[in-house]
Amino acid sequence: MSSQAAAQSPGIRPAAQRPAPQDTPAQTAAANAAADAVSPVAAADARRASWVLAAASGQRVRRILLGLLLPVTGLVAIELSVRGGLIPANMLPAPSQILETLRDLGAQGLLGHIVASTLRVFAGFVAGALLAVLLGAAVGLSRHAEAILDPTFQALRAIPSLAWVPLLLLWLGIDEAPKIVLIAIGAFFPVYMGVASGIRGADRKLIEVARLYQLSNIALTRRVLLPAALPAILTGLRNGLSLAWMFMVAAELIAASKGLGYLLSDGRETSRADIVLAAIALLAILGKISDSLMAAIEKRSLAWRDSYA
Repeated sequence: MSSQAAAQSPGIRPAAQRPAPQDTPAQTAAANAAADAVSPVAAADARRASWVLAAASGQRVRRILLGLLLPVTGLVAIELSVRGGLIPANMLPAPSQILETLRDLGAQGLLGHIVASTLRVFAGFVAGALLAVLLGAAVGLSRHAEAILDPTFQALRAIPSLAWVPLLLLWLGIDEAPKIVLIAIGAFFPVYMGVASGIRGADRKLIEVARLYQLSNIALTRRVLLPAALPAILTGLRNGLSLAWMFMVAAELIAASKGLGYLLSDGRETSRADIVLAAIALLAILGKISDSLMAAIEKRSLAWRDSYA
């Protein structure tokens, strides 16, 4: 039979015109049963995910509260001791008085002091950390560079921060340059130690496997040595940032007219313990904020690591 005859035959329809087969009642019931079976599983997974998120949020809140426990307890104890006459207010002002001092300083340009100190720390830390990463990598990768550079750096690392001040004043004057250089010196050595020790401490088996795959020196550094040394490098950066804030105080004692170190010096000269403690409190807060940022970067960068934490 030709296709034209089949199209004209009343009992035969072309495939394009045939109705789609309908599911039988048994097939529909089976599909509904399968959907009902999957739905509780999906709901259970959703509930489990919400419980995990709630538990993580609750754990984060508990950690914050535990972190605030010690400082809040100490501040309350000092406040009560000063108000009760156990501690002279001129020697250790109450926290409420320090807050009033901060409010008064805010009206007198406290933000300018904070910005000046923060910019100095940022500039000095970036300069010192960049130089430390370069020289630390050279020492970690080359035995000859280690023999030449490391003994000198270890000797310079033992010099106290204030010992650099007279020399920097003679060399660089009293402008911003000696302050930034002193902060860079403070940030240099922890980062240098972290980079050099991190590269030197890389697992020898990983390097041997990379050699078997005939990786170039650049690929070996990028794919093996850098990831292996990254925990030590980030720890060195955190320590270097903390020391940068410490060296900033010594730097601003040189001849600064603005900054938190200047406030410390001004409070000492005017016998204002409240100003000194207010500057110390601001240094602690700024140092904690910067360290928290570095800790967040560290956590994100090392998310691949299967550690105890």
